[in-house]
Amino acid sequence: MLDHCSISHKGGIVLWSRSFTPEASYLASSPSSPVNSLIREALIEGRTAEEKYEKDGYAVKWTFFNDLELIFVVAYHRILQLTYVDDLLAALKALFIKLFEPFLATFVASLHAIKSGKLVSTAARDSLKAWNFAKAFEGWDSVFEKLLKGFEDKAAQERKSRYRQVAPALPDSSPPSDDLSTVPSESSIAVQDEQQIARNVQALKNRLRGRGGRRGGRGATRVDSESGRDSMPTSDSESTSKRAKGKAQRKWGESAPSETEMASLDFSIDKPDSGTSGHLSHDLQALVDKASLGTRTRDGFYEVKDWDFGGKDDEANGAITRALKNEAAKQPTGSLGALSSLFSRLTGSKVLTEQDLKPVLEGMKQHLMKKNVAMEIADKVCEGVGESLVGKKVGGFQTTSNAVRTALSSSLTRILTPKTSTDLLLSIRTKLSSPLPSAQQRMPYSITFVGVNGVGKSTNLSKVCFWLIQNGMRVLIAACDTFRSGAVEQLRVHVRNLSMLGVNGATNSKGRVELYEKGYGKDAAGIAKEAIAYAKDNDFDVVLIDTAGRMQDNEPLMRALAKLVSANNPDKIIFVGEALVGNEAVDQLTKFDRALRDFSSASGSGKGRGIDGMLVTKWDTVDDKVGAALSMTYVTGQPIIFVGCGQTYTDLRQLRVANVVQAILSD
Repeated sequence: MLDHCSISHKGGIVLWSRSFTPEASYLASSPSSPVNSLIREALIEGRTAEEKYEKDGYAVKWTFFNDLELIFVVAYHRILQLTYVDDLLAALKALFIKLFEPFLATFVASLHAIKSGKLVSTAARDSLKAWNFAKAFEGWDSVFEKLLKGFEDKAAQERKSRYRQVAPALPDSSPPSDDLSTVPSESSIAVQDEQQIARNVQALKNRLRGRGGRRGGRGATRVDSESGRDSMPTSDSESTSKRAKGKAQRKWGESAPSETEMASLDFSIDKPDSGTSGHLSHDLQALVDKASLGTRTRDGFYEVKDWDFGGKDDEANGAITRALKNEAAKQPTGSLGALSSLFSRLTGSKVLTEQDLKPVLEGMKQHLMKKNVAMEIADKVCEGVGESLVGKKVGGFQTTSNAVRTALSSSLTRILTPKTSTDLLLSIRTKLSSPLPSAQQRMPYSITFVGVNGVGKSTNLSKVCFWLIQNGMRVLIAACDTFRSGAVEQLRVHVRNLSMLGVNGATNSKGRVELYEKGYGKDAAGIAKEAIAYAKDNDFDVVLIDTAGRMQDNEPLMRALAKLVSANNPDKIIFVGEALVGNEAVDQLTKFDRALRDFSSASGSGKGRGIDGMLVTKWDTVDDKVGAALSMTYVTGQPIIFVGCGQTYTDLRQLRVANVVQAILSD
């Protein structure tokens, strides 16, 4: 049973709607209705290639009639398996257009006249008031009811016929057979595996029992009193040759190491006699690339540079480009370059059909995939472009080429344009400057970095920390990766380096950045909570929370991450991913976002938290194959805040939507 059905213009005017339950009628008039959510989160952002849209327990399906700019929408409860919805939408569109096409064409023409400014504001208001949709569509309700009843009756008959075909299974009345071949036999492989496991366990027990200190007997082990290691008895010649080696052996005894021994093995702290001032200055120069430093605004804020897709060879290539200018003029130009030959198939003044667009969209899909766009995302983008073009009238080669190119460019721009602000510094300053009651203490701005293993979370966290220090922030780094060996020491080295890099070239930032760590094997959520409390008591502005890398399919680790998020409610959750990831980006981001939302809401914190933004690493390795940015933004709907592009603390960039679109469309 349907809950809601509506027909509306792409400009937002509802021509006709019908709700089948009081709840659906009330919900349809609210801003949070499934139809309004569909328009905000799918149609405006260009996500029109999805099979259906789901929101608050409802499933929504839709279809377009582009020539008259109409949208036909059907909503029903997601739990219902209504197989006739697609056929209903197709029949609904065809019947409605057939009955009311003259009226609709006149109505759309008047809207275009108002939009183009041919009608003044007073005349425009009068013309809109003159349209009486109830009178124009009189009798449509009864036509729709007959249409819907026909589909529902057909679906009910199909269900009944399926039930009749399924006959109950009769019990087997045949007597038990004496044939041994019919008796299920145990797999010989399984038996061999069990026997092998038993032998391995027994051998392990014997070995452990031998190490337990059995004395005497053949083959008994002896314990080296100096090193504390177990060793098998050897001949005198072998023992003599081993003692002759002058290399000092490391002690592996069971006794706890002394402080001196621990200090000799700790390479993450400065030794008092480990270097000179010249060596220190050399290290500082290696940490900062002056060519990639950001700029200062008039207000004194430090901004990272925009990523330049032109590259360093533009000047060298300029002479070649000018020399070949005449030759280039003979070639078909445009942002799609290699796809121009496909556009040439669409010539003449005609209405575009799916058959006309099929070869062009296939070529467009291959082009996007060459730019490292995930195949699933390339499919959906091309389907969305096709849906926006089917039924439109074009004339001549140039018009057709521009129509397809403009549709693709507009679709990519809508997808990449963020729904929320990417100005992270503005968000931090807004929270820190918000007024508080006198008895309440200001909370720091907290950012959690999440992602799979080995993508560069800790390294790019330190780059963000450098950017915050340059803007005068006091930063506390919380070492919540309590699993990976060396994770805490890596952050300690970053904090030591950042302490030596001051604001505006000063040689000291000590006190502006600190590390909060509790070692390994501890609860990451508890460490993050303690770090935020410590930052609150010691007037830190920002807390950067480093987490352990984990694969998106590892449910226990994803639950632990969701626990950290729900317990501390960070202001931003940033997913760190690689620019080289390709098709894997869809799987990683989808499962990370879904796991965070599901597990954090299940922990009792109410509404689940998802990913708020992305930081893409290794951006300098992909040239113009920047499809990962499109894939990641399409999956989450969240913006890319920064991209990492090198090994120094200044190698952080921000993206411009127009530049990314141009890079994707270029050859």
